[in-house]
Amino acid sequence: MSKKKKKNLRKKLFTKNRLIILNEDTFEELFSFKLNLMNVFVTFTLGGIFLILITTFIIAFTPLREFIPGYSSTELKRNATKLAIKSDSLETALRQNEAYIKGIQKVLKGEVEYSKFNKDSILAETVENPADLNMNASEAEIKLREDVAKTEKELQTKSQDKKKSDKK
Repeated sequence: MSKKKKKNLRKKLFTKNRLIILNEDTFEELFSFKLNLMNVFVTFTLGGIFLILITTFIIAFTPLREFIPGYSSTELKRNATKLAIKSDSLETALRQNEAYIKGIQKVLKGEVEYSKFNKDSILAETVENPADLNMNASEAEIKLREDVAKTEKELQTKSQDKKKSDKK
């Protein structure tokens, strides 16, 4: 029974049919096509894929993508970057001003002599000193370095042994 269904389906898909376009008033044949269902199916499938691809490329490579939720405009990204840079510089300026005000308060309270008070020395206190950073390796880092050196040494000896065996 399944063989009959397959043959019937195959027969329906590949049976030739004629599509004729006629002028209704004169019954004149404008044009005609010889078609089968398989050709129609393939044509519509390829047309649908083509439309999807064209739509995807139009959205991906034109400013239309800004209207889709989730995509942000390039101008918005540019403004966000500028604002981030500006806020960082404002934070730095704020820290420097706070340090300067604290220094002035110390002078006004009499905690520091005026001769030692200098704006440049106060601003130098706000800048992070690279000498204050701990650059010593931890125990885990030292162990990792030793393990890497050991594996590299083993790989070198294996490659040298392989080269020697290849020469023989």
